[in-house]
Amino acid sequence: MTGHPHPVPAGPGPAPTRAAPEPSDDDPRLHVGDVEVARYVLRPDLDPKHGPRPYLHPVRTLAGTPVTDALPADHVWHLGASLAVQDVDGTNLWGGRTYVRDTGYTWRDDHGEIAHTHWRERAPDRLAHALQWRDRAGRVLLTEHRRLAASPVAPDAWALDVDYTLTAPAGRDVHLGSPATNGRPGGAGYGGFFWRAIADGEPVTFTADADGEQAANGSAARWVALTGVAPGGGAYTLVFTGLGLGDRWFVRTAMYPGVCVAFAFDRPAVVPAGGRRTGRHRVLVADGVRDRAGVTALLAAAEPQ
Repeated sequence: MTGHPHPVPAGPGPAPTRAAPEPSDDDPRLHVGDVEVARYVLRPDLDPKHGPRPYLHPVRTLAGTPVTDALPADHVWHLGASLAVQDVDGTNLWGGRTYVRDTGYTWRDDHGEIAHTHWRERAPDRLAHALQWRDRAGRVLLTEHRRLAASPVAPDAWALDVDYTLTAPAGRDVHLGSPATNGRPGGAGYGGFFWRAIADGEPVTFTADADGEQAANGSAARWVALTGVAPGGGAYTLVFTGLGLGDRWFVRTAMYPGVCVAFAFDRPAVVPAGGRRTGRHRVLVADGVRDRAGVTALLAAAEPQ
């Protein structure tokens, strides 16, 4: 699937759907058939420094192997699979310390939140809702419409589709940055759709024509695969697709297992006043370890017939 993060004029859009009743306190689940494959933590009760935001965790294979991690000791603000950006007009919506040019990582009182406002659709295999990206004072930086959907791909694989539209206020541009755009060296351009995986030992990553973290990080490959074994056993393969214009992959395997569709890998991105930034990403979640040929076959199976 392709993403389209470049800004386009904001038109009237589709007619709003009737908002579904707000759910009870339980977090919604995504299912493939009768198998629960993901929980959506809608309103996490977190320290503001952890960048509160809705996130998917645990995400599991069809056999039940967990493939996400949340609140890990090494980076407590890593929350399963979520949208998060460290610098949104100076507000940290990622969590943790903020990278300050010529200073380095610094604890600052600059954390905001990404908050659910209302449902647009809620079904066993799909969720759609509206959100606000807010600064620490509650000012709305961006509004978002997000859709999540789960669908079968093979007896041992399923697909998660993540679609979203970010809209800037009519009166001002909104700038998106990363530690890299704020001066950190070493390819630390993270921020966007981020997946914190879980693995017993270092996982393996590769693209269609390259192997390893250094080759994948910062690339614009059509897809990135991550294979690993979950703690307690259970091998899995994740295949990420959906870079948009200007996006790059942020990939880590040595320090921790994670893959991000990075919005501002080496240069800031802008959502112009009244404009939109859209994204569309797909993650294939498969049991077992797949090699390059296996990933290619999995991608072919996931294509619409």
